[in-house]
Amino acid sequence: MNDGIAGIVARVQSLSPRGSRLLVAVAGAPGSGKSTIAAGLVSALGPKAIAVPMDGFHLDNALLQARGLLPRKGAPETFDAAGFVHAMRRAASEPSVILPAFDRSRDIAVSGSIEIGPDHRIVVAEGNYLCCTALPWRALLDLWDMTVFLDVPEPTLERRLIDRWLDHGLPPDAAEARARSNDMANVRFVRDHLAPPEVTISQT
Repeated sequence: MNDGIAGIVARVQSLSPRGSRLLVAVAGAPGSGKSTIAAGLVSALGPKAIAVPMDGFHLDNALLQARGLLPRKGAPETFDAAGFVHAMRRAASEPSVILPAFDRSRDIAVSGSIEIGPDHRIVVAEGNYLCCTALPWRALLDLWDMTVFLDVPEPTLERRLIDRWLDHGLPPDAAEARARSNDMANVRFVRDHLAPPEVTISQT
């Protein structure tokens, strides 16, 4: 099913949560616009909703370096996936949950940055691997009350990802290499391990 934000909002408002809160997953490949869609949903749903980016669960660069994974930052194995699953279980039921966020300008996760409080009734989580069938990510599939996937063609994603690295100050050759060697591998992983979403937003 292909819905816009208005259609998704109407569907969310018709749902009954499995736990104390509704958990809505916005998934998609790197560069697909997950943060923009999640922010739009939260704005339309009002103060009862809060956005939670999966990126806050990036492993620290020092740990990635020690594991030989720094060049693959953003790949499934470079996140605290079990920690994110645990956090979403808590978000479904606990009155207050404190979570980390990701500071893209500094390329680090910042602890204690997001509070899901008692007044929040809807959590809009966004991230690459939220509809992923590979372990340990697939444990999330039993938690979501609704799943949304952003379907963007690979050439569009590649162009956006190169532009992202250019915006971060990389020279053109390095930006293209970073996007094609790492980001596009993650794009393919997302597509190859995708559980069928309830809602698809297709872009060109």
